[in-house]
Amino acid sequence: MSDTTINTSNLKTDTTKKTIIAALFAALTCVGTMIIKIPTPTLGYIHPGDGFVLLSGLLLGPFWGALAAGFGSALSDLIGGYFVYVPATFVIKALTALVAYFTYKLLTKLLNTKTAIPHLIISGIAGEAVMVFGYFIFEIFMLSVVNKTTISAGIIAALAGIIPNIIQGIFGVAIATALHPILSKLNTVK
Repeated sequence: MSDTTINTSNLKTDTTKKTIIAALFAALTCVGTMIIKIPTPTLGYIHPGDGFVLLSGLLLGPFWGALAAGFGSALSDLIGGYFVYVPATFVIKALTALVAYFTYKLLTKLLNTKTAIPHLIISGIAGEAVMVFGYFIFEIFMLSVVNKTTISAGIIAALAGIIPNIIQGIFGVAIATALHPILSKLNTVK
């Protein structure tokens, strides 16, 4: 075997390992979203699943993390009967994981701190801002276009979901910040 030959058995093993870990994170995200639900006045619910969405991006990287976050969250909506939200949730949660990952990597390069906690909190907030904004835009679309109301009525109604989504995001950031140091030490997740 020459030096330029790629060992394909290692690539298959790495891909299989990453696929399995991403599937586990998707399952954690789904279960974390479905098991503990705090209903909101907007007929939605607050859940700890966003912690796993953020951890998916932070620990698995942009591709596998986005897939795990998107599929896990969308599967929860599908199982929970929120069918109309499934495509939007997939995109919004995948973007949440992506933004958290890239923000964390950027902060790690720019800031030299003794602990990763500030990076985790800031990257979690950036990711969750995507979630809050994404659902706000989706709600406007759903309320004004699908339900055929005016745009202003859609905006007013969508505003009701911002506070519950912010609270959900805070829980997600806290969970990800608490679990990241533990999980990042495991060789399996790296």
